[in-house]
Amino acid sequence: MPLENSPLLPQDEAALSYGSAKATASAYDRFTPSQKRDFVVGSFVPCIPQIAHDLHSNGTVINFAISLYMVSGAVGTLTWSTYAGFYGRRPVYLTVLPIFAAGSLGVTFARSVPELMVFRVIQAFGGGGGMSIGAGVISDIYRLEERGAAMGVFFAASLFGPALAPLLGGLTAEYASWRMLQLFLAMCGACLFAAMLLLLPETSWPRARGINKLREAGEDVDRWVWLNPFRHVTIFRSPNVLAACLAGSFALVSNYSLLIPLSYTIGERYNIRSEVLIGALFVPSGLGSALGAPLAGRISDHVIVKWRTRRGGRWVPEDRLRAAQTGALVLVPLSVLLSGVFTHYVDGTTGLVLNMICLFLNGLGNDTVLTPIAAYNVDILHSRSAEAFAVTSALRSCITALAAASLLPLINSLGVLATNAIAAGLVWLGFGLLWITIHYGDQMRAWVDVGYSMESDH
Repeated sequence: MPLENSPLLPQDEAALSYGSAKATASAYDRFTPSQKRDFVVGSFVPCIPQIAHDLHSNGTVINFAISLYMVSGAVGTLTWSTYAGFYGRRPVYLTVLPIFAAGSLGVTFARSVPELMVFRVIQAFGGGGGMSIGAGVISDIYRLEERGAAMGVFFAASLFGPALAPLLGGLTAEYASWRMLQLFLAMCGACLFAAMLLLLPETSWPRARGINKLREAGEDVDRWVWLNPFRHVTIFRSPNVLAACLAGSFALVSNYSLLIPLSYTIGERYNIRSEVLIGALFVPSGLGSALGAPLAGRISDHVIVKWRTRRGGRWVPEDRLRAAQTGALVLVPLSVLLSGVFTHYVDGTTGLVLNMICLFLNGLGNDTVLTPIAAYNVDILHSRSAEAFAVTSALRSCITALAAASLLPLINSLGVLATNAIAAGLVWLGFGLLWITIHYGDQMRAWVDVGYSMESDH
């Protein structure tokens, strides 16, 4: 069993300085291709009406629990990525999974809305580290020209659960209770803890962790070191990171605009009352996301190689964002806008089918936007990859939490079509930010240096 202090490299190799050419090559070659694939390889929403009834509340209040979950997840993401950069990826995984399992167990047995809120916060805080630490692992073991594809596979695997969770949530709500799926999540957390304990080695680069640097400086590292989880928010001083993050956030808002109120929009419009069928409505979006992520990752790698060759070997990191343009300009905004049109004007089975197509295209388009952006952030901040992923995820979570809390009131006052039109407009604004970053990224990076990576760092 790999232990936290087990060396990943032979001693002569581990002694190489971080960032040297030989150390860089060795760090990426620590794992075989099959091992790398092993590393990368919202049950709540359709149950909102039943949860509201069970806890003697209403859909708007229970919808607020989703927003609270997002904010708590954002804080968890910042916290755990900070400690993953200091102590390493493995020990943080072994910390967050029991917290997630305990929170899920608490949600299972919640008997009131306040209890539900408290345990959803714990659940989200524990689960918040998974994506950011996973992105850090990708950065640890994959080279620049392989990273997009790996990030795509990672996203696809991560999105396989959300693609099935609403349907499973609907099934359990219809035939058992929404609590059963939360219990299943608690069991999954426990099983994942066992798997990480037995199978996951430390992937951080040799001598790159904060604790290693303290040891080298002769400081005491036998005690717990308190770290400020918000210190990496300074990454947003980079206009490149901020612009790309806002573009991804606006795309994700469009997805939430379709999915969060789905029970009350498409479900009501087409007289769908069954939680199972409501859950099934989420599947096209999930499948689109699961297909779009690996596709977008490979395309972004191809774009990097193509433009670097065109420039005579010179690497420009913003080239990767070119792979996100089609999704941000066409797929995402048009799918959310047309869904509003179809819901408003088209009756019966035809309208429902057209909406399903829009949901699929929106899921597909969202990941053709988000995957290149995530890989881009890792490219330009390689030594702080988990932290960069965390702060951008945290901002996205806060923006989407605000959107989720506003959706039902906005739909009630303006209607579905107007709400979706606003969401589409935000996505087009995000496309404008991407276009500016692609064409003026060099100048923007020169404004503020937040520790950008050089090509030799990859």
